[in-house]
Amino acid sequence: MDILLTQVPQFILCLSLLIVLHEMGHFLPARWFKVRVEKFYLFFDPWFSLWKKKKGDTEYGIGWLPLGGYVKLSGMIDESMDRDQMAKPPQPWEFRSKPAWQRLIVMVGGVVVNLLLGLVIYSMVMFVWGRETLPLSSMVDGVHPSEQMKAYGFHEGDVILGGKGTASATMEGLMRDILLGDCREVLVRRDGREMSIALPDSVDQSILRSERTALFLPRRAFVVDTILPGGGAAASELRLADRIVAINGIPTPYFGDFQQEIKGHHGEQVVLGVERSGGRLEIPVQVSDEGLIGAGATPLRTKKETFGFFASFPAGIQHGMAVLTGQARSMKLLGTKEGAKQVGGFWRILQLFGDWGDWQTFWNVTAFLSIVLAFMNILPIPALDGGHVMFLLYEMVAGKPAPEKVMEVAQLVGMVLVIGLLLLANGNDIIKGITGG
Repeated sequence: MDILLTQVPQFILCLSLLIVLHEMGHFLPARWFKVRVEKFYLFFDPWFSLWKKKKGDTEYGIGWLPLGGYVKLSGMIDESMDRDQMAKPPQPWEFRSKPAWQRLIVMVGGVVVNLLLGLVIYSMVMFVWGRETLPLSSMVDGVHPSEQMKAYGFHEGDVILGGKGTASATMEGLMRDILLGDCREVLVRRDGREMSIALPDSVDQSILRSERTALFLPRRAFVVDTILPGGGAAASELRLADRIVAINGIPTPYFGDFQQEIKGHHGEQVVLGVERSGGRLEIPVQVSDEGLIGAGATPLRTKKETFGFFASFPAGIQHGMAVLTGQARSMKLLGTKEGAKQVGGFWRILQLFGDWGDWQTFWNVTAFLSIVLAFMNILPIPALDGGHVMFLLYEMVAGKPAPEKVMEVAQLVGMVLVIGLLLLANGNDIIKGITGG
């Protein structure tokens, strides 16, 4: 029920904003070049629409199928497949009557708007909330590598210095470049000695197969920073600033060790080894059925950056272009078995949003989806903007348009591909929901 009240409204608001602005990117240059726009729709309207109003030559409306939106331009082969109109002689107000360069501007307008929108939103997020990252240099106690990374040669407590094939100095950037980039060698310091650990080229497939992208967790002491009322910690002698170092005599020197050990004690009472003021205490604490004691650890030593209005734009653009580059790199995974399994649909998108009122998350997700929408639409797939651009570029090079029959067939093929991708994405969501994956 919570997701219906929080994530779903946010998703609809986000999707509506992105679709309307994307279609405005087509609509405005089309009107500028005096192309007749027959329809402007938010969402698709097969058989009927939820609302519509005719103003001038254009019918504005809201469809019932929230898979996108569209503008219908007179004299254009699109998803409407209006063959009757195309069989008539070209008219001055039709899309096909305009010079190729004008038609190209109309077709790339939506992509340009979505890309610029994503960059502007990211810039404003930087201005309002700043940026928080986890620098590699802050993890002086090393990391807890995942079991997968241990198999590649990483040890508990390795201090990560950087990687070859990545310029990033943050943990987020390193993990991104291992999965999507060319980082296949990581430099670490172990027992005071620097060494490099090689990763196989197939590491990206291995990561996707395990469905765990948190390759490393920072090691940090469990110094109690918060005690929640009503929990086991609140009912015990545990105090703020205590350092938890053991559970039932088993050493847990770091927070990650504590998390791992507490998994086997759900609903039990345990004895915590605690360091306080230079002494050692043994404190009984009740663990909840969820495996929690009701105490929080001192936060990670992250780096918080703030930006003035003008400085926020270079930072936002840089971040947005990194997202765009990541999308381009992720295409190499789409054609693999493990990559295809990770394609997510509407349910996966819903889970990106936070609680209602968490505007930082909302705008970050909106910016991300805007850039993804721009990237996906410019792909040279018929039925998408990139497919129309592909035919226009052919026309500009060849000096004549592609045959209408070829364009009609290509449009149908493109629609099948797009529908197939939607079925794959949402099918993956259904399968993961059934299997719990």
